[in-house]
Amino acid sequence: MSTQAVDSEYDVVVIGAGAVGENVAARVIEGGLTAVLIEAELVGGECSYWACMPSKALLRPGTALHGAQGVPGAAEAVTRTLDVAAVLKRRDSFTSNWQDSGQVDWVENTGIALIRGHAWLTGAKTVEVAGLDGRTYTVTARSAVVLATGSTPTMPPLEGLSDLDVWGTREATSAQEIPKRLAVVGGGVAGSELAQAFARLGSRVTLVARGGLLGSFATEASALVAAGLKADGVDLRLNTEITHIAQNDDSSFTLTLGSGAEIQADKVLVSTGRHPALEGLGLEQLGLGGEGSTLSLATDSTGLVQGTAAADGPWLYAVGDAAGKVMLTHQGKYEARATGSAIAARAKGTLSGEPEPWSRAAQSANDHAVPSVVFTDPELASVGLSVATAQERGLNVSSVELPIAVAGSSLHADNYQGWAQLVVDEDRQVVVGATFAGPDVAELLHAATIAIVGEVPMERLWHAVPSYPTVSEVWLRLLEKYGL
Repeated sequence: MSTQAVDSEYDVVVIGAGAVGENVAARVIEGGLTAVLIEAELVGGECSYWACMPSKALLRPGTALHGAQGVPGAAEAVTRTLDVAAVLKRRDSFTSNWQDSGQVDWVENTGIALIRGHAWLTGAKTVEVAGLDGRTYTVTARSAVVLATGSTPTMPPLEGLSDLDVWGTREATSAQEIPKRLAVVGGGVAGSELAQAFARLGSRVTLVARGGLLGSFATEASALVAAGLKADGVDLRLNTEITHIAQNDDSSFTLTLGSGAEIQADKVLVSTGRHPALEGLGLEQLGLGGEGSTLSLATDSTGLVQGTAAADGPWLYAVGDAAGKVMLTHQGKYEARATGSAIAARAKGTLSGEPEPWSRAAQSANDHAVPSVVFTDPELASVGLSVATAQERGLNVSSVELPIAVAGSSLHADNYQGWAQLVVDEDRQVVVGATFAGPDVAELLHAATIAIVGEVPMERLWHAVPSYPTVSEVWLRLLEKYGL
């Protein structure tokens, strides 16, 4: 299906109609240009149907129940475990039962054209589409083509794994039944979140990771998450190799570990990272991105793919997971807004070269202030630079950290366990990184993001008085420990 005729021309052609592609298209429409989205699956993309929304819908009921159980008075009123059918029904509502009519309505009401089909580049500003309706479309861009194709799972190098009926995150987040035994391969964000979600829904979960749990985060923070998973009965096998996975005659699985031990599971969820979905886009024919599964694109601060400036100006952009910089939905949408602004400005002749940092068309936050939340219970939230990354960049930094133990946390739940850290650039006297771990700490994160982006001096932060009694009082304690 298409809202336009065959062989159409638009100012901007966006390949991929997920959240990132939608934001690019909306931004260029706002800038006075025309746009078409090309999508082979559901309009709204991975986040809406198989990632952010359904995974958080699976997690939230367990977190709410656990929160009530941690407060005397409420705990006595909680007499039941999770209702699995009700949880799955609520999850289904957040995915619109995997129907995208509402998203399609938004696209059309915004003035964006839509073509359903598989697209690839055939030349500068030229896209061929094999429509799902059986028709072939040739679409030309007057200004730009934007790749917003997202990412695809990276499978571990286990022989024969690709032939087995294992779950990826899509199958896990859309599951209609809860397996009795679930083996999770991978200790990153998705693996940790889904391990806890399924454990609280009744699975006996074993998580196996080659390294530690949530290894990119501070050890003190990830240790709190590990304790939370263990409290829910998750068997953590960290720093452990899997040598073989076999599917048994009864469709169950046997995982053989490096030690020789075996794990039996009814389902296996493989969650070992993702890489940009750039295959089949015709990049190799244009001399871009490398070859095969190693395809990658280098982009500037506007998302412009390096080396693609045609005689009549820059034309090819990549945003979101496809750009491979930061694989987070909110950051991809941020990139999309900046890229859309850059495309519109270049079309009007008001932007040449790269924009100034922190301007409307620049993706400056990618380098300084990327916020992320692990929605386990307890939560883990961070933004900006770690001590190690800051030092690698040549910054003179100090770190201040402490347990979250304030009046607000003690009121929030009995035996509240949390941890907080600020990373401070001593030469400029500003915060460049922050991490919080504990129940509901995600709501602390945006204040840290604003402090980093705004380069608020530490002495001025001292005057940002946290309300009492809230968990945000940890900011005061951190600043006091820093010496203010």
